[in-house]
Amino acid sequence: MAMAALRRESRRFATPLITPTPIYSLRSEEHAAIGVRYISTQIVRNRMKSVKNIQKITKAMKMVAASKLRAIQTKAENSRGLWQPFTALLGDTPSVDVKKNVIVTVSADKGLCGGINSTSVKVSKALYRLTSGPEKENKYVILGEKAKAQLVRDSKKDIVLSLTELQKNPLNYTQVSVLADEILKNVEFDALRIVYNKFQSVVSFVPTTATVLAPEIVERECESGGKLGELDSYEIEGGDTKSEILQNLSEFQFSCVLFNAVLENACSEQGARMSAMDSSSRNAGEMLDRLTLTYNRTRQASITTELTEIISGASALEG
Repeated sequence: MAMAALRRESRRFATPLITPTPIYSLRSEEHAAIGVRYISTQIVRNRMKSVKNIQKITKAMKMVAASKLRAIQTKAENSRGLWQPFTALLGDTPSVDVKKNVIVTVSADKGLCGGINSTSVKVSKALYRLTSGPEKENKYVILGEKAKAQLVRDSKKDIVLSLTELQKNPLNYTQVSVLADEILKNVEFDALRIVYNKFQSVVSFVPTTATVLAPEIVERECESGGKLGELDSYEIEGGDTKSEILQNLSEFQFSCVLFNAVLENACSEQGARMSAMDSSSRNAGEMLDRLTLTYNRTRQASITTELTEIISGASALEG
């Protein structure tokens, strides 16, 4: 009777451990190697070691993202004072109807930052459909590797310029103004629509669109009245004509808005990466707890089986 009870107890400890679960996802050859009585403690230890290493990496990435965020956030807050005077003077008119729209999509070069890159791409595609028409021409200018990888799948023919590795060096106005000049020289446009993620907090960002009009469109809107019609009330000093002044203002406005957009998106990227790595670290900790429980049960099952075999051998010798 005692032997039968021990066998029942050993089966009770071993049975739950051979049930396949998503946590362990052991391979079939591992099942074949260890038999059907219990999972090898070595396999569980290897899995625990892997999860611990992943947790160390995610914690380190969270700390790096937090350090970068503090540095970029100050620059982003200071850059907001550059483009706001232009918005007050020239306005931000996303509803203006033009023939040549260029959508400037700002994204990150690296992943592991939640859905920040896919959000920019979705907004860009929606804006593309919204501004499309029979006599209109829409094109993409892409800043960042992740947006390029997504848009090249179904919009490759519409991409006129792609720039990557923006954050290889610390972001500054000189670097972004060079990118703005390259875009202005290589792209024909009536309106530049910049899509980026505006930083709100570590766990929050808002998809935003900023519109920069070509000088000819600004002059046309001035003549038609409206908010831009107030430009005619300003007195022009010096030898520059109104067209030249609008040309200079438009170029400077684009570089300032692009500088702010790149910084805001970089802040959103680091904040999203912090949140994603924190969530990954917590998930790794929960998985370690479950694996530790499995490891202890496996050891108990192994010890129980060995005791059963010893008692069975002793009983056989006595009998």
